[in-house]
Amino acid sequence: MGALDYLSNFCTVTSTRSKRKPMQTVEIKVKMDCDGCERRVKNAVKNMKGVRNVEVNRKQHRVTVSGYVDPNKVLKRVKNTGKTRAKFWPYIPYNLVQQPYESQVYDKWAPAGFVRNVQAVPMPNAAQDDGVTYLFNDDNTNACSIM
Repeated sequence: MGALDYLSNFCTVTSTRSKRKPMQTVEIKVKMDCDGCERRVKNAVKNMKGVRNVEVNRKQHRVTVSGYVDPNKVLKRVKNTGKTRAKFWPYIPYNLVQQPYESQVYDKWAPAGFVRNVQAVPMPNAAQDDGVTYLFNDDNTNACSIM
């Protein structure tokens, strides 16, 4: 049976199925000031493979794309329409922020009811500062001898 197994490996057809992307919503901020800009962006995105729904809000300068798409490919397609300053939507609704009273959160260009999405920055570890002070310690044999 060894020869039969060896020959069957040549006869089998291996089909590789591509894994389907998950359903997701991509929001992009892009400056649109006329009907032509809106139409150009909408047509470019809705012709992509896997797109189910495209919503354009010219007042908020926002494009929402729903479907089985890659967010980076959607952003690249929007930038190829001539809107090179397009970026992912940087705002979140005001009521989702636990404590929006930080100066970094408020943005005067944010739409009404939205604040900037700022992730919490971890505080630096105090152990790193000990290494700097140890360099100038008198007990350190490798300390600076100029002083």
